[in-house]
Amino acid sequence: MKARLPQGRGGGMGNMQDMLKQAQKMQEDMAALQEELDAKEYDISAGGGVVKVKISGKMEVRSIEIDPEIVDPDDVETLQDILTAAVNEAIKTVTDTNNEEMGKVTGALGSMGLPGMM
Repeated sequence: MKARLPQGRGGGMGNMQDMLKQAQKMQEDMAALQEELDAKEYDISAGGGVVKVKISGKMEVRSIEIDPEIVDPDDVETLQDILTAAVNEAIKTVTDTNNEEMGKVTGALGSMGLPGMM
């Protein structure tokens, strides 16, 4: 008795080559997107705008601006809290944006039928 291999979805070398080409294209797209995301800059503010943080897509803080009115030598804790909140919000914004944008590219992995790629 001869065993018959199923044809159609997943069968044949042509489909494998197509999947490999799609995977390579996706890898190239992801690398280009990562480069684009790394080059972005974000402006984040906290404390009603009294502290502003500029951060890169690589999560490097480029600058911090502090409104002089918030600087109170008798209340350094408030300034520290606002700075912490601003930097944390900046990092969260970059992380969320990067994850969302990469998810658009990697979400296609499931539709390609590549096992273990989700």
